[in-house]
Amino acid sequence: MLFDVRAFGATGDGKTVDSPAINKAIEAAAAVGGGTVIFPAGNYLSFSIRLKSRVDLYLSQGSSIIAADSPLPGQTTGYMGGVYDAAEPKAAWDAYQDYGHNHWHNSLLWGDGISDFSITGPGLIWGKGLSFGADRAARGNYPKYVAEQAGVGNKAIGLKNCHNVVLRDFSILKGGHFGILVTGVDNLTIDNLKLDTDRDGMDIDCCRNVRISNCFINAPWDDGICPKSSFALGYARPTERISISNCYVSGCWELGSLLDGSYKRQPTGGGRIKCGTESNGGFINIAISNCVFEGTQGIALESVDGALLEDIVISNITMRDIGSYPVFMRLGARLRGPTDTTKVGTLRRVLITNINCYNAGARSGSILSGIPGYFIEDVKISDFYVQNAGGGTASQINIQPPENEKGYPETGMFGATPSHGFYLRHIKNIELSHVEIAPKLPDARPAIYLDDVHRADFIAITAPNTPAALSINSSSDVRVLSSRAAPDSVTA
Repeated sequence: MLFDVRAFGATGDGKTVDSPAINKAIEAAAAVGGGTVIFPAGNYLSFSIRLKSRVDLYLSQGSSIIAADSPLPGQTTGYMGGVYDAAEPKAAWDAYQDYGHNHWHNSLLWGDGISDFSITGPGLIWGKGLSFGADRAARGNYPKYVAEQAGVGNKAIGLKNCHNVVLRDFSILKGGHFGILVTGVDNLTIDNLKLDTDRDGMDIDCCRNVRISNCFINAPWDDGICPKSSFALGYARPTERISISNCYVSGCWELGSLLDGSYKRQPTGGGRIKCGTESNGGFINIAISNCVFEGTQGIALESVDGALLEDIVISNITMRDIGSYPVFMRLGARLRGPTDTTKVGTLRRVLITNINCYNAGARSGSILSGIPGYFIEDVKISDFYVQNAGGGTASQINIQPPENEKGYPETGMFGATPSHGFYLRHIKNIELSHVEIAPKLPDARPAIYLDDVHRADFIAITAPNTPAALSINSSSDVRVLSSRAAPDSVTA
């Protein structure tokens, strides 16, 4: 059955608050066992819209769901006296992840414990009145709202404990803290979305069986596509059986200029594909393929809160104008979780192949680092080309980056490194084959630096030989085969 929101009193005039009428239409569809709620062309100003099982929302061409203005700091109501639904009551485990991860009901569209529903169609969801975090600099010509304040909305779509969900074809402009936050959602399809947003594009948290494909994400200030595995459900649940394919991720366009086609350049900022930072349960069986990165960060794999991060395949990636490292892997000991059960996790069985990275701005190259006594294991990187900034000095050769075991896992956490291509520390069993490192400026550091690495194979490595391309320190069982790079076998 079809349910037109205008038949339930929605105006679509961009001035009247239409969420009461929209919710009536959704409730009517749910009451008869399901149906499709249609948004004809128009601008539907709304506070919280409550999704229901077996109800599909269809956003017609020319339709926009617009987040009404939240209450400003010190105010109790927003536009025309309205507010967003109240955030869930505080739980005992809220301290283990940021505020935004603990709440779903204070969203523009939200569903909790529902199934068999979808949001589809070529229309727009505009998070105009949503908070992106009051402690951050202004972004575009939007007011700053305090997410923790009663009545404020802070994400475009929030889903918790749902299954059999389809999100397809629509666009999100300025999604707030999250364009899409899905937590404990299984059997999820996200396809052909366009997100042009002021924080994270989409966070896939504690989910299983997820397919993300054919999406365009511009996230200048935060992550683009971000699988996470937080403690927000009150227990450690892995994110597993995930595929991300045929997506474009950027962080170099002004907010809104990807959607309107103007592509106004701004300095490279956020945007990337990252597993983490919240990493309690795990990341298992994940495939990332055929993606394009532009003016953004690279790929990050992080286990710092006890997660089992394993069986990851990354292939056929092209990167251009990367602001930091093409690849960042971190096994750490932040251990934000229950103190009696949270132990250092794993980062193992990762295959990366067919990566082309042009104009990487970082002077430290890719970083793979465990911590003393806990090793990243079983990594293979092949057919990898990177042109990086270069320009490192001889004085940097003797740098010893801090371990920073409990630090927030970010690319700048180690400062400068004594190499410009790969910095490898606390690793067991790694293979680099058919890898070329091509600095734009001469670099006085080795291309690859090993520290506490055991069993490493380097096959067909192309890198500058002045100085010697490899520096091997406190490591064992290292082999270099058929390479245009001679090792420096000095042991620190």
